Amino acid sequence: MKTISLYIYALFLIIGCSGEASKDAQTEHDHAKATQYTCPMHPQIVQDKPGACPICGMNLVKVNKMEESSTDLMLTDSQIKLANITTQKVTRKPIGQTVVINGRITVDEQKSEVISSRAAGRVEKLFIKETGQSIKQGQPLYVLYSEILLTLQQEYLLAKEQYELLGKTEKRYKSFVDAAGKKLLLYGLTKNQITQLTDKNSIQPRIMFVSPSEGVVTEINASEGQYIGEGAALYKIEDISSLWVEAELYPDETSLVKVGDLVNVRLSGGESSSIEARVTFLSPEYRINSQITIMRVSINNPNNTFKPGQFAQVYLTHSSREALAVPVDAVIRDGQGTHLYLQSGHNTFRPQMVKTGVEGFDQVEIIEGLKDGDTVAVSGAYLLYSEIILKKGTDPMAGHSH
Repeated sequence: MKTISLYIYALFLIIGCSGEASKDAQTEHDHAKATQYTCPMHPQIVQDKPGACPICGMNLVKVNKMEESSTDLMLTDSQIKLANITTQKVTRKPIGQTVVINGRITVDEQKSEVISSRAAGRVEKLFIKETGQSIKQGQPLYVLYSEILLTLQQEYLLAKEQYELLGKTEKRYKSFVDAAGKKLLLYGLTKNQITQLTDKNSIQPRIMFVSPSEGVVTEINASEGQYIGEGAALYKIEDISSLWVEAELYPDETSLVKVGDLVNVRLSGGESSSIEARVTFLSPEYRINSQITIMRVSINNPNNTFKPGQFAQVYLTHSSREALAVPVDAVIRDGQGTHLYLQSGHNTFRPQMVKTGVEGFDQVEIIEGLKDGDTVAVSGAYLLYSEIILKKGTDPMAGHSH
């Protein structure tokens, strides 16, 4: 009887040990199964060991299947660079209400120039025959035949000849030459043309006139062969290296801005761009039969990127206060609410539901969901949103609420 009891005890001991061994083996199997590797660019590629993606050749990254339900998204360094994802620490900064005023780009009237003839004569040739053409300072504009200019050239050459003969003894002849040369300059000849007249010692019946400034030709008021009088307007040139943005203000908006303030201007066109500009003028009166006054902002245009007639928006910020704020580009808005991507580790981001407040020109106040010092994704936030949907197969904020 004692022997039977020993056999039964040994049998239970063997069964227990084998059960523990089986449980350990199952745990190891589950752990091995939990760790797999996938391609960051092609998530359909999944392997049980490290290697290279058979499609693009990138190194596979480890994916823990037990954490598949997590909304954290980990990217490689190359993905961060390709997606141009940048981060920024959340800080307290001034932010206020923003009012958007529609406007339009116009030419700077202080830099408009009318080219007129300083002598009566006949237009022999026009070098610029179409409006809209750009012109450089010193570029030929037209050729004029003028009897007045012929007479002035003769006076200059005569005074020069008298000075060469009698100038050593009579000093007054030097002043005669200088006066005759200044008169030619006043009639539009250049110093180089006067020098050539001196060197050749011969009268030029047809004088070529050049542009005194650079810009865009907007008006042409002469034709070849036309006889023009002294002071007749020939060309109008607009210098567009600086422009005005004119915006219309209603009575309740005039208190939001004053001359000298810096405002943000967003210009539309081939590529939208935002610049900071200074208010240079506020009209002291309303337009006729309206309650609209004009605000004028001056902008630089060194590369002629912006064109007169282009539409613009002026952003006026008021009631500014200090608050926790992030860039506008960092915030994602969808049917589930408002969220952004909080950096939870190295190259790792997770969606964070937030509640927003005042929205300025480029900053949004965060009332709930973040604290000072948190790091959020700024550029590339929408790419993170798309990547999570692609890899997880669902909206990252589904089921979340403020």
